[in-house]
Amino acid sequence: MTARPPEHLTPEHLPQEHLAAPRPRGGRGAAAVLAAARAAYLRGDSLDMSALAAELGVGRATLYRWAGNREDLLGAVLSDATEWTFRAAVRVVDARRPAPTGGGRVLAVLDAFMHRVVDAAPLRALTAREPRLFVRLATSPGLIESRSAALLRALLEEEVGAGRMAPLLPVPVLAQAIVRIGDGPLYAHLLGGGEPRIDEALAVAAVLLGLPPGDLGPIDTPGAR
Repeated sequence: MTARPPEHLTPEHLPQEHLAAPRPRGGRGAAAVLAAARAAYLRGDSLDMSALAAELGVGRATLYRWAGNREDLLGAVLSDATEWTFRAAVRVVDARRPAPTGGGRVLAVLDAFMHRVVDAAPLRALTAREPRLFVRLATSPGLIESRSAALLRALLEEEVGAGRMAPLLPVPVLAQAIVRIGDGPLYAHLLGGGEPRIDEALAVAAVLLGLPPGDLGPIDTPGAR
């Protein structure tokens, strides 16, 4: 498989507005909570709603009114992180010479994205503390899945619109299928399934994209003997 990309999405690679939480001010309250939660996530800290309320100088009731419950807020943070990571993967793939196109470009972005996900230090800290919560947020219908599918759909539409690929499935269906099928191998290790099976996820994505899966070697499927 492609070597792991050298660029990782860490706090020093993000604009400073992603790191400093502004003080809440009227309608900016929800944005302030999200910024504070994002900063805590990037530091590798647990998302503590009482600590966030104290940091922002508001009561817990106000915090919950602005941001919803803890899982809602964490889902929003992880949804943002998904987009940063995906766009970073696109930049790295497009900087290659020659740059891949069509389904090859999409598959290369998925490869870079998945490696970044499993390598991200803030995400490793979160999944070490709360693996089941993360898996539920990442694989259930919600902000993370919808953002992932939308990003992939836009990439597919770009390649289709340029005449560089002609998928057999409608683009929205294809994007959703790749996201949902890829989640299992990518996150199975968090539920006791050994290591992330990125090769397996990419092999399935390649077939859906109409590409040969390539020489991926043996795929370690659960229950295989």
